[in-house]
Amino acid sequence: MHIHQTVIFRHKPVIIGSYSIVGPKEGKGNFGPYFNYVMKDDCFGENTYEKAEKKMIQSAIVGAIENAKIKPNDINLMLAGDLLNQIISSSYAARYFNFAYLGLFGACSTIAESLAVGASLVDGGEFDTVVCSTASHFSTAERQFRFPLELGNQRPPTSQWTVTGAGACVIANEGNGPRITMATFGKVIDWGIKDVNNMGAAMAPAAMETMIAHFKDTDTTPDDYDLIVTGDLGKLGSEILIDLMEDNGYKLGINYKDCGQMFYTRNQNTLCGGSGCGCSASVLNSFLIKKLREGEYKKILFMPTGALMSTTATQQGETIPGVCHAIVLESDVNSDQIKENKKRRNKKV
Repeated sequence: MHIHQTVIFRHKPVIIGSYSIVGPKEGKGNFGPYFNYVMKDDCFGENTYEKAEKKMIQSAIVGAIENAKIKPNDINLMLAGDLLNQIISSSYAARYFNFAYLGLFGACSTIAESLAVGASLVDGGEFDTVVCSTASHFSTAERQFRFPLELGNQRPPTSQWTVTGAGACVIANEGNGPRITMATFGKVIDWGIKDVNNMGAAMAPAAMETMIAHFKDTDTTPDDYDLIVTGDLGKLGSEILIDLMEDNGYKLGINYKDCGQMFYTRNQNTLCGGSGCGCSASVLNSFLIKKLREGEYKKILFMPTGALMSTTATQQGETIPGVCHAIVLESDVNSDQIKENKKRRNKKV
């Protein structure tokens, strides 16, 4: 069933497996202990950064399938995308698998787009099991969208650091794990930002539009969620979003966070924080899913954002459109299990 921009899933598809891979810098950040695999270097055993990014997606999908305790032949469809021209990281990774494949592009919102599409197909009975994945790499994104790395350009205060990371998850019509209960598909919003080093300002209006649409479609408020988490608005973008929402009558409280703002530590010199497809994808498939499985969070509104730009468009003076898709994730852990989990954690301490 859908209401305007929001789909409410009847059968509540399940995330039965997940996996995350990040680079060495990311492994030293705030979510380091939660990632499944931290690369020793940014090349990941390859001779180019682009090949490394492809390998990250490939490895994340293999890890998610193993985590789901199913076989590759059980996957009916692969949904993936990335930031590179013609989403080559995803398409080249798809050569490794014997899956039907849909390549998606939502820039940094791609993991939410793939989850929304995948959950819709599973909930509708078209497929039993799909895998969703995306990745980004600092070195590939930087030289594609901004400047060659060799130039060593000074980064302005509004800039963010593209996360070297990948995430993948397996969605099924049955099993154990967090459930996808709703998805709100976002509109493309453009408020005239042209600065490629200010992605937070470009994407914040899209996050506002999708968040308001979700609340209106579902008759909910920010207080109905244990956690509302945007993808990669960073420090500046998340502050802009808080102001925009308040102007529209919605006050975001301490349950609102941003993956990009939280990703790195203060001393890692990333200015406004993290960004890129791998930012929210790696946080989702490590920290967020783990907390849902433990029952620490019961209901999360997950909202990655994307800047739909290209180098050609920005060099021609075009503005930067943004988009944001929202996914509602709910824990399948009951209150008795939550108490038991807390006892186990206390014993370990």
